[in-house]
Amino acid sequence: MAGKKKTPEKEPERTLSEAYRLNTKAVEDLVTADVTNSPKVSQAELDKYRSGPKIRLADWVKVILMKWWFAGACCFFFYWGLGVAVPSQENLLLILGAGLGFVKDLMENNILRYYAKRPGENDRWMMVTRKGFVSLPLNILYGYVLLALTVLSYNAINGAWIALTGPTDTLPVGVEPILFGLLVMGWDLLLIAMKRGMKNIVADAKKQAGK
Repeated sequence: MAGKKKTPEKEPERTLSEAYRLNTKAVEDLVTADVTNSPKVSQAELDKYRSGPKIRLADWVKVILMKWWFAGACCFFFYWGLGVAVPSQENLLLILGAGLGFVKDLMENNILRYYAKRPGENDRWMMVTRKGFVSLPLNILYGYVLLALTVLSYNAINGAWIALTGPTDTLPVGVEPILFGLLVMGWDLLLIAMKRGMKNIVADAKKQAGK
């Protein structure tokens, strides 16, 4: 009969057992999801759902800023903060060197490991990559090496300044967190680069010997 509309066929209702199977499978897929069985999503798609500022810094810039900030903070808290309580300059430098090592071992290196995209990826920014109890004394020793090189840098800067301007009653360049942090960070990156270069030389030598 003309004009008569066909009523759409209703989908068969799912039984309780079918709905249960679907729900349990969805939960199981969610629980067992990992990088091997999850669909690949582009970085551009992931960035759409990330909050925060759109300006992104390169990883090496973040590492430089973090190393500079931690070294400057050590100068501020250990050297400036304890300067009144510890009148001996030698004892103050001993505390500062140990503080540099403690901060590297307990804070800086752990942050680098935490934010590594792959395990061991940020080891290239550490002098001491070993974990466990042995890492702390090694980092403290490394802290003293960095401090000694930084003191030599201050002596060279002040010596050059005095040579150009003449003798003065006070040191032209004193110890403060900003320059101290830059010097420690610079020596740290230089020594790490030298360590990587030596490892590459040894690896190439072993490869040539194995041929």
